[in-house]
Amino acid sequence: MRDVLPVLGRWYAAGVPFGLATVVQVSRSAPRDPGAAMAVGPDEEVVGSVSGGCVEGAVFELAQEVAASGEARLETFGYSDEDAFAVGLTCGGEITVLVRAVTPERDPGLGAVAESVAAGEPVTVATVTDGPAPRGTALAVWPDRTLGTLGASGLDAAVTADARGELALGATGLRHYGPQGQRREDSVSVFLQSFAPPPRMLVFGAIDYAAAVARIGDFLGYRVTVCDARPVFATPRRFPEGVEVVAQWPHRYLRDTDTDERTVICVLTHDPKFDVPLLTEALRRPAAYIGAMGSRRTHADRAARLAGEGLTERELSRLRSPVGLDLGARTPEEVAVSVAAEIVALRWGGSGAPLCATEGAVHPYRSP
Repeated sequence: MRDVLPVLGRWYAAGVPFGLATVVQVSRSAPRDPGAAMAVGPDEEVVGSVSGGCVEGAVFELAQEVAASGEARLETFGYSDEDAFAVGLTCGGEITVLVRAVTPERDPGLGAVAESVAAGEPVTVATVTDGPAPRGTALAVWPDRTLGTLGASGLDAAVTADARGELALGATGLRHYGPQGQRREDSVSVFLQSFAPPPRMLVFGAIDYAAAVARIGDFLGYRVTVCDARPVFATPRRFPEGVEVVAQWPHRYLRDTDTDERTVICVLTHDPKFDVPLLTEALRRPAAYIGAMGSRRTHADRAARLAGEGLTERELSRLRSPVGLDLGARTPEEVAVSVAAEIVALRWGGSGAPLCATEGAVHPYRSP
């Protein structure tokens, strides 16, 4: 959804009706997670994807019908054993898609949501998918305000409270309520889609490996900062466009920088005078991933120094060192792939093993 919002914002500003399909629920080996979106706009222009190609043709036709009628639809697509050419997911999974017509009159908040996402401001969109409340009705929720209504003040109040909680976690998913927002009822289903600011990747050490890691971090959607105490190396021209470059002692920069449970920290300085104070700070603060480059001998020496600084075994166990998965990587670009693979595996609970050597669903859904 984040990827298609710029286009949707242009259609919305022009007042042109369009059909918006959003994945609201998945099961088994579904190719896309909840929140994946596809829209059909003027002149049959299509942006986004809900299944990577499996059911896009059917969703295209459905989005056109909904845009013309204005009536939101909830459709489930799954695998068909009887007809290989039937509309369905060949991966064996199942997705439920909400398709709704969007205009400024029907959805007064979408333009403001698109602007907030572009500006990096957190916002959650709550959309009714099923129940007595009007299907497709949307409520935009920011930390300090709301826009729109789901049709009942009690429902708005309950959803707003939950949406702000989900926004703090960057979470997306279905919630259930009574018609007036009752917590113990489930007659109304509401899809909460959070647009939290992109997670941060902090790369320390302005070396060739850092440029490659920064590039792949940007590709994965992180807001990347590279920091090095040596101004001669910490220059923007050595790094991809859009990557922030800071010339400052790493531990001092980190001390003054907010991190959270989504933050990724990659320590590539490979020098004890930088590594030890930096990792002492990093291992005592929130982060999704903390990795440090170096050989096993370097890691053993570094761990001993950190223990000497008073870090506990539990704190030291958070350190991924040597950094990355065992891919046999040699070049900076290959090492960056190795580091990115470890970050993705840790985020989603992947084993890092070849898929051909594993069993079960390829894409089991797990909450981020």
